[in-house]
Amino acid sequence: MEKNLPKIDIEKDIKNKKFQFLIKRFFDILLSLFGIIVLLPIYIILFISIKLDSKGGAVFKQVRVGKNGKRFTIYKFRTMIVNAEKKSELDIDPSDLSNFVFQSKSDNRVTRVGSFLRKTSLDELPQLFNVLKGDMSLVGPRPEIPDVVKYYPDEYAQRLLVLPGITGLAQVSGRGEIELGKTVFYDLTYIKNFSVFYDFNLLIKTVVSVVKKEGAY
Repeated sequence: MEKNLPKIDIEKDIKNKKFQFLIKRFFDILLSLFGIIVLLPIYIILFISIKLDSKGGAVFKQVRVGKNGKRFTIYKFRTMIVNAEKKSELDIDPSDLSNFVFQSKSDNRVTRVGSFLRKTSLDELPQLFNVLKGDMSLVGPRPEIPDVVKYYPDEYAQRLLVLPGITGLAQVSGRGEIELGKTVFYDLTYIKNFSVFYDFNLLIKTVVSVVKKEGAY
């Protein structure tokens, strides 16, 4: 863990909150299904806008690491040019993992529509299908890519003990650039303090953050 961040052990907290996690899953199914139905017109508009703006599919798919290390395919609206992930390698230093930043403000691979989608977080909407499938939760740790997880020390790996989320404490604390060490700290803090009420509180903060465009780019 980052030098100035305290070590957090969360396994006991998860075991003591099994019933709350069941309630959490119930609300995940209910709210994701409701969201998909209500937002269907928005899905259609964004799908068409992306297709007209640049070549390629409207939906971006990528392998991420979920609960207990299980890999799954995450869905997002495409914000970059086609095959953008193949045109750039991640600059990961295993000896300085805590300072690794996944996204960057100065990414020239982002499309015009993609820039708008990122600033408004609308690119995340397809993840409601991931939530409905059970790969993700509405609230939880950020879903990580395998190339980063393979360098995880045991402390970081604790964030894989629960379902990753569309939003969470880390997301509302830094929607743009945020170092991995801080992300993990926020994620473990969230898990340790998890409650259904806490989830709803973070969902409200997410909406406020998106509306204000805090940390977005």
